[in-house]
Amino acid sequence: MSFPKYEAYKDSGVEWLGEVPEHWDIHSLKRSVEGCINGIWGNEPDEIHSIPVIRVADFDREATRVSLDKLTYRSILPKDRESRLLQSGDLLIEKSGGGEKTLVGCVVLFEHALDAVTSNFVARMRPIPKFDSNFLCYVFNALYQNKVNYPSIKQTTGIQNLDSEAYLQEYFSFPTLQEQKQIAHFLDHETARIDALITEQQRLIKLLKEKRQAVISHAVTKGLDPTAPMKDSGVEWLGEVPAHWKVYRSKIIFDERNTKATENDEQLTASQKHGVIPQKLFSELEGQKVMQVILGREILKKAEINDFVISMRSFQGGLEFCPYSGAVSSAYVPLYPKKKIDNKFFKYLFKAKSFIVALQQTSNLVRDGQALRYSNFTQLSLPFPTLAEQGKIGTFLDHETTRIDALIAEAYTGISLLQERRSALISAAVTGQIDVRGWQAPVSPVPTLEAAYG
Repeated sequence: MSFPKYEAYKDSGVEWLGEVPEHWDIHSLKRSVEGCINGIWGNEPDEIHSIPVIRVADFDREATRVSLDKLTYRSILPKDRESRLLQSGDLLIEKSGGGEKTLVGCVVLFEHALDAVTSNFVARMRPIPKFDSNFLCYVFNALYQNKVNYPSIKQTTGIQNLDSEAYLQEYFSFPTLQEQKQIAHFLDHETARIDALITEQQRLIKLLKEKRQAVISHAVTKGLDPTAPMKDSGVEWLGEVPAHWKVYRSKIIFDERNTKATENDEQLTASQKHGVIPQKLFSELEGQKVMQVILGREILKKAEINDFVISMRSFQGGLEFCPYSGAVSSAYVPLYPKKKIDNKFFKYLFKAKSFIVALQQTSNLVRDGQALRYSNFTQLSLPFPTLAEQGKIGTFLDHETTRIDALIAEAYTGISLLQERRSALISAAVTGQIDVRGWQAPVSPVPTLEAAYG
């Protein structure tokens, strides 16, 4: 989809903004709002003065709106709430928060008929009469995506703080109120189309992940031959298994490794995404630091290549495979096979949903923070096909999961492209790089990925 440009442009004098339509005004963001009114946290809720307090957690960052799904109520005295009460059309700006990969300074639109105030980490900005709040929300969205707020961020601790006064001194270019409303109307329609496509891709990803799990669970518990005679395994979580399969208590197949790590052992970390890998590699892959044990290394355990590890997250995601030799946390339980096995088969078995549910049911204490132990694992019985069949199932699942993972990755790429298209369209419209004054909403168009990508 292509749009015309304006007839004439002028230099905005703002380096990142460049040229803007000739008839647009150029002035600071401060002149578009009444200023920032800081929020308040108040006291514990009571029956007299309780009122919803909008937190950063209530920001729907994708929709740039306030979500009322999980409101927090606090006691705010009338004298403290009077100047802070929100009204529909107010803009809320995140003044403190952010993270390693997320900048503070997100702005959302409050569109509710609800008596509420903002928390002390959020400030209210009320547009002055000649500015459309929806248009301004898109403006701040474009500024945030272009990191115009970055120079106004201060970080002396782990929390980012936005100097809102400095941020509002930034210059921008503004059309007339009528044109603002037309641009906002255009963006409402176009972003809704793109958002619908993103939702479609997210639904596809969910279905593919369910399909992946179903393929794994069926293969490791029912085998690959649909004509094979079946028998009752006598194990609730397994149900029927091929008649020629054996079923063993897990302690017959795996034992706990109780070897202490040595000074020279590289420290490993377990994750559901990567398995058991060196901490340095995990940091590189995830872009985050992992705390290494310097003192008390004597409590670390030894894990060997081809071990399986019960980690602190096994309650949620099963056991992790260890392709490295090294040291693991004392909270982990390394397991080694006592029988000859095919690692691939058990890698998939320990990630099957039915196995994870069965593992969860071995303890009522995990939810209270107590880790799963070897004694939990030994309560389960496991299927044990012939070694050759284990290999065939592992190879089959390698192929099938790779195929499904490629489709999932393709869908994620589609979402990224749609999100980039969305951000670019907002930026182009609010900076006047495209002229949408003559745009009219088409009659119920059917969105397509091709059209959205341009």
